[in-house]
Amino acid sequence: MSEPIIQVEHLTKTFGQDTVLNGVTRDFERGKIHGVVGNNGSGKTVLFKCICGFLQPTEGHVLVNGKQIGRDIDFPEDIGIIIESPGFLPQFSGLKNLEILAGLKRKIGLKQVAAAIRRVGLDPIAAKPVGKYSLGMRQRLGIAQAIMEEPSLMILDEPLNGLDKYGVAEMRQLFQSLARDGRTILLASHNIQDIETLCDTVCEMDAGVMTMIRETPLKEGVNA
Repeated sequence: MSEPIIQVEHLTKTFGQDTVLNGVTRDFERGKIHGVVGNNGSGKTVLFKCICGFLQPTEGHVLVNGKQIGRDIDFPEDIGIIIESPGFLPQFSGLKNLEILAGLKRKIGLKQVAAAIRRVGLDPIAAKPVGKYSLGMRQRLGIAQAIMEEPSLMILDEPLNGLDKYGVAEMRQLFQSLARDGRTILLASHNIQDIETLCDTVCEMDAGVMTMIRETPLKEGVNA
């Protein structure tokens, strides 16, 4: 078994009287696509926010690459994230938006930004402002943002929202390619069919409790 890249241990999160996560414990192995399914309000997004350091747990903790979030580091290193709707500056093109974001860390240049945009099926040269993008185009741009720095870990909350069947098929192939390159993906969706087709392991969130659906990795060729 591969070394876990993420360790979630006895994670509980409450908001007032509401318990949104209830003692979640789960290891996520590196180099695989891990699916998390559940209805709206089941705790998927809150779990992802705790893993990313955006929320502090009420009890328990999260380790990413052996470092405890909120104690050893504030946020995971080397990570790409989509949580909720990607936010972009509507007056600028997709390329300009990602160029601005890439400038914050200065890990990559314009060439790598453009390559990520092309990889998700968009045209980096297009001048159309993001404010005029369709929902599917915005979602593709959000995926480009998540992958552009080639992170080893990606946390993707409903990344297939707004995509038509062709877009879903293209992004499935992209995620599978990333996993073959050794990257780890946590992928949340309300669509269990998409998740079961794409993911090596699948678990379900319901009322803050996580249940394993499938722990056996997909066999080679299943997703071809």
